[in-house]
Amino acid sequence: MTQHTTDVTTTDHENDTADTADSDATTEAAAARADWWRDAVIYQVYPRSFADSDGDGMGDLPGITARLPYLRRLGVDAVWLSPFYASPQADAGYDVADYRVVDPVFGTLADADALVRRAHGLGLRVIVDIVPNHCSDQHAWFRQALAEGPGSAMRERFHFHPGRGPRGELPPNDWESVFGGPAWTRTTDPDGTPGDWYLHLFAREQPDFDWEHPAVHEEFRSVLRFWLDLGVDGFRIDVAHGLIKAAGLPDVGHPEQVKLLGAAPVPYFDQDGVHEIYREWRVLLDSYEGERIAVAEAWTPTVERSALYLRPDELHQAFNFTYLMTGWDAAALRAVIDRSLDAMNTVSAPATWVLSNHDVVRHATRLAAGDAALGLRRARAATLLMLALPGSAYLYQGEELGLPEVTDLPDEVRQDPAFFRGSDQEGSGQEGTRDGCRVPLPWSGTRPPFGFGPAEDGPSWLPQPDAWRDLTVAAQEGDPASTLELYRAALELRRAHPALGAGREVEWLPAPEGVLVFRRTAEGRALVVTVNLTGRPVTVPAPGTPLLCSVNSGAPAADLGGPGSDAVLPPDSTVWWAG
Repeated sequence: MTQHTTDVTTTDHENDTADTADSDATTEAAAARADWWRDAVIYQVYPRSFADSDGDGMGDLPGITARLPYLRRLGVDAVWLSPFYASPQADAGYDVADYRVVDPVFGTLADADALVRRAHGLGLRVIVDIVPNHCSDQHAWFRQALAEGPGSAMRERFHFHPGRGPRGELPPNDWESVFGGPAWTRTTDPDGTPGDWYLHLFAREQPDFDWEHPAVHEEFRSVLRFWLDLGVDGFRIDVAHGLIKAAGLPDVGHPEQVKLLGAAPVPYFDQDGVHEIYREWRVLLDSYEGERIAVAEAWTPTVERSALYLRPDELHQAFNFTYLMTGWDAAALRAVIDRSLDAMNTVSAPATWVLSNHDVVRHATRLAAGDAALGLRRARAATLLMLALPGSAYLYQGEELGLPEVTDLPDEVRQDPAFFRGSDQEGSGQEGTRDGCRVPLPWSGTRPPFGFGPAEDGPSWLPQPDAWRDLTVAAQEGDPASTLELYRAALELRRAHPALGAGREVEWLPAPEGVLVFRRTAEGRALVVTVNLTGRPVTVPAPGTPLLCSVNSGAPAADLGGPGSDAVLPPDSTVWWAG
């Protein structure tokens, strides 16, 4: 295996980990076992913002490769990479021009190969994004469709339709873009006259494929094979719910449609026809050795609808957005946990749990807007709750550092396409605030770019707050009270304790109002989890010996007591107990 040499600085601890990780029997056993994905902890890397190897201010694949020992040390099982394909970057790479080419801003295909090989050498799986709902307007198919004009066979691979109105001047229907404004853009024919309209549920630079066309099916089977042959362990499917549109493309009937997404049926999302596509993909995935998986990003009205994507002959996992969007409330969390487990158990699929990603406000801010200290306290408690639940957990880069949302980015540096749409157009979309969770990670140093790139005063594609000097990896390394060390301790315990992650249910125990208490049992060992979601200390009988507390560090708080005593649970805290 050839390892890339880069200018990205790694700490001595990371280098020590890299030297010894290949011989770690625990990691090798975890990587080799069947059904690894059922209780895996998967770490999302947003390539633009993880690590910059060449000093251009943009994260890249060699930068990720150099930092893989950090993720191994953190204790995750797999790495999920957001898109790095050839793209004009109209939507940060989710507008793909060529699915088999690495965009030069991120590196080369050889860099991708080296990353996968290095990750596997460290016992880490690699999942990559696939974007099948739409492509870039610079994709060869779409460019040909425009150049050839009406009647082009290539247009049948997209949604080209004549407009309504006497001169076709109105969009074909009332569908709205998730980013705001109409979901249709009118073309100009080669002779210069106004032409048909094409569908784009996101930015106008992202035309939707028509998945009724067999060539689209075959193309994506080919793309999947390309990356599986390179060695990736699976795919996260972007907009997995959007590939099939309702027959006849009927109107929705009212504006502000983005508010319906994930809450009510719409004719362009979660149509039953998507399931046949994923049955095709499952056959392909199962033809490869090594438990290759597919994970659906599927915004559906209910967790029961999400479970349909996970029937035994379809996909392996689906993101649990219902859980992500549940507030800091004991009754609401208990209800969504029960409902999620019930829905997934009907199809024998693992539940998934996630608190943050590249599209939502970081949970350290979202759980207590306007109060940074309270937000971090709740975020730490929420993490220990999530990691104790049965199934698979997803972490978003930087949450292990306790990073808050950056809410004061100046308008001139923003790049989220939703920020530039909606306010001056008919219909409203996303709020355009996704840049705040995508700010590059702070690794070391006392001023930006905090080790993100090789130069001490180099650029970063989005500016980092000066206050992040106290949140860098280097600043938190070895500090038992830091969020980084809490994550490391929790993931180490999760890997070692059979009752964490595995299984399909929780046993709820009696608890005061505002407190959750549940037991997990496996292989004759029990673990009890207490979560105090109130803003005050709560006294409960100690259910065992404390193992980990979210408000302290790798060692439990001294006043928690032990079996047979009363324990005072700190406000907004989670404790793991050996029960």
